Amino acid sequence: MVRVLRAAAAQMGPTQKADSREHTLHRMLRLLDEAAARGATLVVFPELAFTTFFPRWLIEGEALDQYCERSMPNPDVQPLFDRARALGVGFYVGYAELTAEGRRYNGSILVDRDGSILGRYRKVHLPGSVEPRANARYQQLEKRYFDYGDLGFPAFRAGPAWRDAIMGMMICNDRRWPESWRVLGLQGVELVCIGYNSAAYDPNGGSTEDASLRTFHSTLVTQANAYMNATWAIAVAKAGEEDGSGLIGGSCIVDPNGRIVAQAQTLADEVITADLDLDLCRQGKEKMFNFAAHRRPEQYAVITERAGVVEPAVLEDH
Repeated sequence: MVRVLRAAAAQMGPTQKADSREHTLHRMLRLLDEAAARGATLVVFPELAFTTFFPRWLIEGEALDQYCERSMPNPDVQPLFDRARALGVGFYVGYAELTAEGRRYNGSILVDRDGSILGRYRKVHLPGSVEPRANARYQQLEKRYFDYGDLGFPAFRAGPAWRDAIMGMMICNDRRWPESWRVLGLQGVELVCIGYNSAAYDPNGGSTEDASLRTFHSTLVTQANAYMNATWAIAVAKAGEEDGSGLIGGSCIVDPNGRIVAQAQTLADEVITADLDLDLCRQGKEKMFNFAAHRRPEQYAVITERAGVVEPAVLEDH
């Protein structure tokens, strides 16, 4: 059986604070239509796709909750689900989730071609800080606004329409942590969908990182980890200048050998597509990265025993 599916990365340009929900959704519908016209049956949208990247601002109360979705789908986003179902296209999309218990998560969902939700994910590796940084023009307050994801890194088995692919999700900073990939790899993942809103500067302060370096890091971690887990990866940006704050682009589709097969060329709304042969994963999974044959988990205990670094003791002079 040929296991090829055509997928699209739907990079989005900037979304300003003043942009209406309707305006942003209309852009997403156009991207969906373009991807479907190119034959894609899966479309990957960015992190926090329906809004601006609001964690750069200090916001409280109802002003914060307006950026969150209390259910998914809901009337504001239902047109995306309806259009996708009519086109026979599924999608990944990131959004801010507000639960009935009042907890917020940086979340994403994977929606099948019939409009049903195949899987849900909540971002585990939250960057930034709880308290605002003094004298900073832009903040990174995900730790203030969101709880840490509590769903782990689940893999999901798609149906025949997506060639029975084993799929997983990450959000932005998750892609920088090899643990995210390896947990999915240990479930046989064949396609990882990733949305991101990554600053074009060091969001934690300082001047040692610029847009070029941060774009390089973004593609580096996607390529390296796709190779080391023998999986396809689709990493999709919200890019450009949001209210003066830059976001990198560099959306890409990477094969199981770590090679970029398609990459965005702009910082605007842009669709890129590729045909994903899922059987290309077999070479890595059965040989170099045959985990059952080569992994030695008894030697990796320190990874789960602690979070931070413990250095060897300094040797005394004799």
